[in-house]
Amino acid sequence: MAAAANQVAPPTEADPLSLGERAYHQLRAAIVEGALAPGARVSERRLATALGISAQPVREALWRLEQDGMVVTLPRRGTVVAALGPRHLGELGRIRAALEGVAAALAAERLTAPALATLGETVRTMRRATAAADTEALAEANERFHALLRTAAGNVFLVRSLEALRAYDPLGRPRDQGGDQGTRLLGSTPRDLPRALREHVGILAAVRQRDPALAEARMRAHVLRSLATNGLLAPQRAPRRGG
Repeated sequence: MAAAANQVAPPTEADPLSLGERAYHQLRAAIVEGALAPGARVSERRLATALGISAQPVREALWRLEQDGMVVTLPRRGTVVAALGPRHLGELGRIRAALEGVAAALAAERLTAPALATLGETVRTMRRATAAADTEALAEANERFHALLRTAAGNVFLVRSLEALRAYDPLGRPRDQGGDQGTRLLGSTPRDLPRALREHVGILAAVRQRDPALAEARMRAHVLRSLATNGLLAPQRAPRRGG
């Protein structure tokens, strides 16, 4: 545990967040990246020493992580990093798919013309990156695409819920074993990238048509397909509507 705690970077003075907020984000990142392994016991004192802060912000961060399901408190063991298996991650993914679908539906109703133009340009970037097999650029554009829709949805509760759920995404993707990091971030194999592009093109078309139901269905199918690619769900059927 001491070695794992030492891999948690201390907060910097330039960071505007509170100590508790900073500790929360750094500990969450350490769990997602594997520095704090599933089943590892979490010591407030050791983490506080590693972060260079008092125990109180660490205690606050661990409470939030327990609410997120990333750590659990066990009898006679104390706080440990949760071991999230495929079934649990698949369930979380299904919830996220539903919420991403709602975000796309709301965006179809509310997206402004400038934001829609930005969304279209993002898809064009994805098309170029797919053709060039530039998975790093593709991962960035993918994140930008989804962020634009979440922002356009204009619902703070939805955005916060999705941000909490998306933190689990890397846990459901294979660890890098010589493969491409960008592909892992996308949750797709190289042969799946053209299919992922077609899915984004379809979502964009539904949003442009101001069709909330179709945008929601296509986004939900897209996220579920990504989960299936990573073995967390059985393959899903795509919605059959024109556009």
